[in-house]
Amino acid sequence: MTHRSGQLWEQVSLPLMAKRADAPLLINPANLAPLAFPRNLVHIFDAAALRQPDWYSSLYAGYQRWLMPRVARSSVAIVTGSEFSKAEIVELLGVEPEKVHVISGGVDARFTPTAESGPARARLGLEAPYVLCVASRTARKNLAALEPAARLLAADGVELVVAGGDRPQFREQSAAGTVRFLGYVDDELLPGLYAGASAFVLPSLHEGFGLTALEAMASGVPTVLSNAGALPETGAAAALYADPMDPLAIADQIFAALGSRELASAGISRAALFTWKQTAEELDQLVGELIDSK
Repeated sequence: MTHRSGQLWEQVSLPLMAKRADAPLLINPANLAPLAFPRNLVHIFDAAALRQPDWYSSLYAGYQRWLMPRVARSSVAIVTGSEFSKAEIVELLGVEPEKVHVISGGVDARFTPTAESGPARARLGLEAPYVLCVASRTARKNLAALEPAARLLAADGVELVVAGGDRPQFREQSAAGTVRFLGYVDDELLPGLYAGASAFVLPSLHEGFGLTALEAMASGVPTVLSNAGALPETGAAAALYADPMDPLAIADQIFAALGSRELASAGISRAALFTWKQTAEELDQLVGELIDSK
């Protein structure tokens, strides 16, 4: 929570409510937790605000850098989505590895190769074939690196489109020129938007997990990822990779991915390993162990 009323509720009202309810454990799913409650389980997506504070507004980065290490050290357990993020949390937040549990997210069953792309194409004005990126317009998403690929694709009649809104607590970075920004896309249109893409690309400088990559894979879309952060861990051998600082390498991999049935099939198999049922079962087991150990 980044707005002031949210911070007040999180740090004052929430722990009071939990204490009144005699809660044996407070589950906090969004990076931070109330310092005044003695038994927190906190989900920390990543420690990017500590690793690279210039990607964020100074207010947001300062608050995260002050509070997150205190939350991590005072919590009874931490959940994160990848081994990459676990290592980063241990390094930057000063906690023991045994305290951090890797529980990956899952892919919604709505994302499938058979999702109808017509409504998304019609609503968003997508008449030509397109390569898709789903990402907010923020510095760590590295969208400027897509511009060379967009120009080369345009010469072949293919658009490079980015779906995702702006986030005020992040410093914005936009590609200029040929990349087409769709802005925020309604959730109901996303499955069709993925399924209609000729390829998917995510050039991020840092990701703690990379759920949008798995959504693309589940949709049967050949996928190109940055080799930074948790993306190689999440995508494994089911994606092509490029240095996020090398825009021409990203472009080369996009062209290599286009029309690759082998890559599309590998992506479907990879995404099938990540289910919300498994996530829920692993979290339920951890919560039970923490409550029993009180």
